[in-house]
Amino acid sequence: MNQDYIKPDNWSIIEEGFDRESVKSSESLFSIGNGAMGQRANFEESYTGETFQGSYIAGIYYPDKTKVGWWKNGYPKYFAKVLNAPNWIGIDIEINGENLDLNCCTSVKNFRRELNMKEGWYHRSFEATLQNGTEIAVNVRRFLSLDLDEVGIIKYDITPLNRDAQIIYKPYIDAGVTNEDANWDEKFWEPLEVKHTDNDAFVTAQTFKTHFKVTTFMHNTVFENGIDQMLSPHYIETTVDKIQLNYEVTVPKEAQSTFQKIGGYTVSLNHTDTLSAAEKVIQKAAKKGYTKLLEEQIAAWSKIWEMSDITIEGDVKAQQGIRFNIFQLNQTYLGKDSRLNIGPKGFTGEKYGGSTYWDTEAYCIPFYMATKDQQVARNLLTYRYNHLDKAIENAQNNLGFKNGAALYPMVTMNGEECHNEWEITHEEIHRNGAIAFAIYNYHRYTGDYSYIPEKGLEVLIGIARFWHQRANFSTQKNQYVILGVTGPNEYENNVNNNFYTNYIAKWCINYAYEQILKVSLEHPSDHKRIIEKVKLSDAELKEWKKVANNMYFPKSEELGIYLQQDGFLDKELVTVKDLDKSQRPINQKWSWDRVLRSPYIKQADVLQCFYFFEDHFTKEELLRNFDYYEAFTVHESSLSPCVHAIQAAALDKMDMAYAFYLRTSRLDLDDYNKEVEEGCHITSMAGTWMSIVEGFGGMRIKNDKLHFSPKIPKEWKAYSFKINFRNQILKVGITATATSFSLDGDEDLEIIINNTPIIVAPNVMVTV
Repeated sequence: MNQDYIKPDNWSIIEEGFDRESVKSSESLFSIGNGAMGQRANFEESYTGETFQGSYIAGIYYPDKTKVGWWKNGYPKYFAKVLNAPNWIGIDIEINGENLDLNCCTSVKNFRRELNMKEGWYHRSFEATLQNGTEIAVNVRRFLSLDLDEVGIIKYDITPLNRDAQIIYKPYIDAGVTNEDANWDEKFWEPLEVKHTDNDAFVTAQTFKTHFKVTTFMHNTVFENGIDQMLSPHYIETTVDKIQLNYEVTVPKEAQSTFQKIGGYTVSLNHTDTLSAAEKVIQKAAKKGYTKLLEEQIAAWSKIWEMSDITIEGDVKAQQGIRFNIFQLNQTYLGKDSRLNIGPKGFTGEKYGGSTYWDTEAYCIPFYMATKDQQVARNLLTYRYNHLDKAIENAQNNLGFKNGAALYPMVTMNGEECHNEWEITHEEIHRNGAIAFAIYNYHRYTGDYSYIPEKGLEVLIGIARFWHQRANFSTQKNQYVILGVTGPNEYENNVNNNFYTNYIAKWCINYAYEQILKVSLEHPSDHKRIIEKVKLSDAELKEWKKVANNMYFPKSEELGIYLQQDGFLDKELVTVKDLDKSQRPINQKWSWDRVLRSPYIKQADVLQCFYFFEDHFTKEELLRNFDYYEAFTVHESSLSPCVHAIQAAALDKMDMAYAFYLRTSRLDLDDYNKEVEEGCHITSMAGTWMSIVEGFGGMRIKNDKLHFSPKIPKEWKAYSFKINFRNQILKVGITATATSFSLDGDEDLEIIINNTPIIVAPNVMVTV
């Protein structure tokens, strides 16, 4: 398969020509979602070639029993599966007695797919010759409504080209689906009821164990040359978990037959009676009709783009990349429901399971803070507060911690840990630090301190208690150490004194301590309530400070760098440029043992620390550490290139920053890691946004003010972005010679550009 078969375009993802080898990759890349549900770009009609069927509903999961060769105490009992939901898009199509199946047609010409990101719809067209000689032209458009977020709609046009056609449309809804990644080949859905009324059909099923009830529905209409044929199904097939209706039409040569299908899900998370809710949703959607729903879809996406778009002039591939990333982030999460979070594959695949990783706090929150109302980011913080009791249980039951110490899960759906790899579940504890950092980052950016006394301080105390208990005193070093961890670089497991982990542990303790003092002075009633609730004493606080003040950090004085962890320099230090390209990606070519013993870095832990705590270090320190670790980094984590892009820009390594930007923005479009068929890397897409705004734009918050140090890659003529900073919208435009600012707000905003303060007044453009 050609790695870069997607056509460059400013606003669309386009594929031309039918290639069986790229079907599964395209199913990922052309996925659609609306925050409440989503689906891979599977064909509506039958397809007997290689395909990966996937539809997903936000918040619906199944606790698939953990499968390991050797059970260890403390293993999570289950791995939370993002469930393949019942299929509502299916339309089997029979033409002159033969099934339409692109895998079996004698020819497929002019095949084209388009994902229109500006307007939020997916379109596919082709001409095909069936084995019976019938030639047809097909146009299909599909979208998931942002306004009616339980509804999707398909408009499927068929034009017979060389003869009249007897067409039988066989739309179905099917709850008899399975997951590709099921541990025990279990079925996850229990059918409850199948029902139909004329052109409407419903399948109600519930998940085993978790008992989420879902009614999958469809409403069908047949048109000829745009005129409703008022057809009812002439035949109905049902099983316990599937219903299929049949509509038979005779279509003259060159006339256009259109099959229109409204479908979707109503869910027990939102309705007590999912069936009657589905009936009401169908009525609402059918009353609006396809044209009105499409108009509303275009308007809703226009509103999203008005705030979140980044424009790039002079570089179509770079422009397409950033818009694809922003589009997928908005398809996955819109911030409407604080019960939901941002899964690493969003609605594009099943891999990784769970809906929440540390990616949300480390990478996604900055994007949502700046492109939405601050309440959206606050919802993401509240999600973690709501899971605090489970995090305390996790630390207590799995690790033997006490006194309210909290370890947030590496992967979760409901606050319980549900990741089943030991070295990640129990060792990749740095995720606790990202959750604390997000609270700090939210306050720093929005200026809203109220979250901390209301909810955040309890989270910070639980996390600080964890780090206090997780560190132990080394008599040999005469300092506190943290042993047996995995940092963000998962190509090194069970290491001692990972620099990033130790640093963020110290920072978390100090930050929690500072906030306790601040809340005691500024919010005394909240302070009293919280201290009594968590039973925190001055003696315990002194013990915290003892650990934070005497934390050990591995360092090489000779090289002038911090070490990834103890013993890193004992490795065979062959740099990436001397690694045979045929051995990449190493995670697919090498044994795990060989990966772990190598110096190669999936994502650089030390540089992640420099990204979070940039102002704690000098530029010279960043330069030395960046140059050293970049040489060993293979960037086989989707979260890696964006941090390197930001730091390369800060170091004026613009060619390198641009290369990293392209890699992060086109990671999936160009399938760098040869795995896009499994789904897109949704959470790392927020890092792509950061690589422009924080990298090239140089945006920082320092001393309560916005700072910019703008740069531009030589490949670009100009770029622009908007940010919502404290309820005022600032637009930033950057060329090689000037930076312009304009403000949509009520009061003047002082910003710092290249260390010089300027005032931006509302509705007045300032050019520097």
